[in-house]
Amino acid sequence: MATPLEFTEEARKRAAEILSRYPDEYRKSAVVPLLHLAQEEWGFVSPEAMACVARLIGCSPVKVAEIATFYPMFNKEPVGDHVLAVCHTLPCALTGCGDIFDHLSDKLGIRLGETTEDGRFTLRKSECLAACDRGPVLLVNRKLHTHLTTARVDEILDGLEEG
Repeated sequence: MATPLEFTEEARKRAAEILSRYPDEYRKSAVVPLLHLAQEEWGFVSPEAMACVARLIGCSPVKVAEIATFYPMFNKEPVGDHVLAVCHTLPCALTGCGDIFDHLSDKLGIRLGETTEDGRFTLRKSECLAACDRGPVLLVNRKLHTHLTTARVDEILDGLEEG
């Protein structure tokens, strides 16, 4: 039998801090922040990661999987170091999100849902990113970039390559 996946010592400390915010009878309510922690730890939320979270909150892995698969912010498979999500809802479409997506696709040589060969970038479309008045918008990992142009996208990518 395989050894269950476990958090690193640092992540275990963070998990304990997260769990300390919830009374014992509401421990299961920590599932979303613990899934975020798992994604930070392993890059995506695998079935093994879901089982790890389930052990921490005292529920079945199936219950954790129901939550993890409901929310699109949890990656269920490996992704690049930088996940680029272009909003494609109507307000962003009216301000040119298609041009931004096409530019990223051409520049990186990948299509929707793909990851670059070097594992640096994954390209996605996203539903509303709640910045309708600042489109087109791009979410890079967890940072939102607004009022985009293709030149601004190039600057953002250059900054990621430097950092």
